Amino acid sequence: MRTIWKGALTFGLVNVPVKVYSATEDHDVPLHQVHEKDGGRIRYQRTCEVCGETVAYADIDRAYVDDGQTVVLTKDDLAALPAEKSREIDVVEFVPSDQVDLLTLDKPYYLEPDSKSPKAYVLLRKTLEQTDRTAIVRFTLRQKTRLAALRVRGKVLVLQTLLWADEVREAEFPALDEDVQISKKELELSASLVDSYSADFDPEDFVDEYQKELRTLIDAKIEAGDTFDVAETFGEAEKAAEGGEVIDLMEALRASVARTKEERAKNAG
Repeated sequence: MRTIWKGALTFGLVNVPVKVYSATEDHDVPLHQVHEKDGGRIRYQRTCEVCGETVAYADIDRAYVDDGQTVVLTKDDLAALPAEKSREIDVVEFVPSDQVDLLTLDKPYYLEPDSKSPKAYVLLRKTLEQTDRTAIVRFTLRQKTRLAALRVRGKVLVLQTLLWADEVREAEFPALDEDVQISKKELELSASLVDSYSADFDPEDFVDEYQKELRTLIDAKIEAGDTFDVAETFGEAEKAAEGGEVIDLMEALRASVARTKEERAKNAG
């Protein structure tokens, strides 16, 4: 894993040097958009709607629209804001763990001790475990102030950013205000159904079937030779003289997907 940030956890006079790592990664198979006719790579360009020119990223400013008026914020404007540059993760308070709403949990990060002795790190970890508390912390990452929950996962301290209170929508559904009568028998049957599905949750028991099948499909097409040289379709050489092979490839892909669906249906039956 690659370190994305280095700093220190601070609460009171205790200072715990740490390294920060992203705790998750995307396992989706990366797919590109291509032209169905010839397999050429589709790329997006930043185009100005006033002059029609393609604009380099370095020449782009930010803007905010308010009541029909556009306010342009230049790089100098944004640089002048009092952005916090502290490398500290400040503990604001320790709260009962069950008070942290799961709806507010966002991006998780692992914290690794970054000192010759991990004693302070282990002390904080054990304290959180024994008190069943979660530390609410404030820190700055990529020029943005973040609120986060600091908790324990095994032997590791996990920092999980939190959504701000005004980022969580209220659930206002009129149907939930109706007085619904549930009989004792209905509740008993429902509880019985829950009991029949009861188990200990193990994430390893579940796999992303779509990504698994997609990877299998891609491997099968590669093995069958249903591929193009990257230079042919991504603009690094002359385009193929004819697009017939690409159309055949698309038809083969559709047929493969249809066959996979049929096989699943048979297996399910």
